[in-house]
Amino acid sequence: MKLLRLDRKLSWIGLGLVVLFFSGYQAYAEEFKLGFINSIKIRAEYKEFADAQTKFDKEIAEFQNQDVSLRQEIDSLQKVLESQSLLLSEAKRKEKEQQLEVKKQAYRKFFDEIFGPDGKVEKKNAELTKPILDKINAALEKIANQDGYAFIFDAVNGNIAYAKKTFDITDKVLAELNK
Repeated sequence: MKLLRLDRKLSWIGLGLVVLFFSGYQAYAEEFKLGFINSIKIRAEYKEFADAQTKFDKEIAEFQNQDVSLRQEIDSLQKVLESQSLLLSEAKRKEKEQQLEVKKQAYRKFFDEIFGPDGKVEKKNAELTKPILDKINAALEKIANQDGYAFIFDAVNGNIAYAKKTFDITDKVLAELNK
C-alpha cells in the first residue's frame, strides 16, 4: 500500500515538472521568430531550378537512349542464341553464350557507372543543384538576419505539424532569389 502512495506522489511530482517545463519552454520559445517555406513552390517557381531540370533531363535522355540500345543488343543476342541453339555446334553455342555474357557484364558496368550510387546521374544532379541550393540558403540566411527569424522550417519535409500561414515566407525567398 505504501508503494502505491509513493508511486502516486512521484506521478504528481513528475506531472508538475512536465507542466513547469512546458510552461517555461513555451515562454522561451515565444521569444523566437519562426518562419517556414514551401520548397516545392520554390522549385516550381524559381527559374534557375527549371533551367537546371531541363538541362538534367536532356542529359538523362542521352543516358536512357544508351541504356535502351545496350538492352536491345542483349535481347537480340539472347534471341539469336535461343533460336539457333539447336543448330549450332557446341563450340559456336559456347562462343555465342560468352558474347552474351560479355554484353551483360558491359551493361551492368554501364548501368552502375551511370545510374548507380555515385554514378554520373547523381553527380550531374549535385553539380546542377548545388549552386542553386547555395543561393537559396544565402537568401534564407539574409532574410533571417534582416527580419530576425530564429528558425525557418521547410513545410514539405513534414517537420511542421501546424503553422499559421502568416509565417510562410516562401514568396519572400522567391522575391530575393529573383532579384
